[in-house]
Amino acid sequence: MNLYGSYTSPFVRHCRVALAQSGLDFEFIEADDAMRKEMSATDKVPFFTDGDLTLTDSSSILKYVREKSGSEFLADIVDYENFTLVNTLLDSAINLFLFENEGYRPDRVKYLERQKNRIEHGLDILNMRFNPDQGITQDSGLRCACFIDWALFRKRFSIDGLPNLEGLMAVANQDEVFKSTAPFV
Repeated sequence: MNLYGSYTSPFVRHCRVALAQSGLDFEFIEADDAMRKEMSATDKVPFFTDGDLTLTDSSSILKYVREKSGSEFLADIVDYENFTLVNTLLDSAINLFLFENEGYRPDRVKYLERQKNRIEHGLDILNMRFNPDQGITQDSGLRCACFIDWALFRKRFSIDGLPNLEGLMAVANQDEVFKSTAPFV
């Protein structure tokens, strides 16, 4: 099994953690632009191979890894809903990050302002939904921790004043696998 990606992608990080948790033998390969264009149907990371099987989305990779290792992926509708909410916010945050790197700012582009507002509102909702005691035992909590850690690393927002998210990160940062996959390690 090979997982291709970048060390800073929160989507790749979630897959790296899941693979490490699974106990399955895998190799992580840092993908450059040429490799991504050639091997990924979506021209993005992560992508994954296991023999003849190629998967090009973190969600399908996670489902495959969890099921192959005898674990559950998104055990119930609430876990699934929280997972998709985090994905929406993560996509918005990445869009903002990439557009701002090109010189576009939310105060000048309405679309980006909506993305920024979506993130701010969504963080409040996540703070209400996540119980820090569950930590990263469910994939929605793990996805949220990968999202928040990426955002803090990229200086996208703060979680100060969001006690459940602060607690989630405190628990996540005690997990050795999560810590070992941090983009700044």
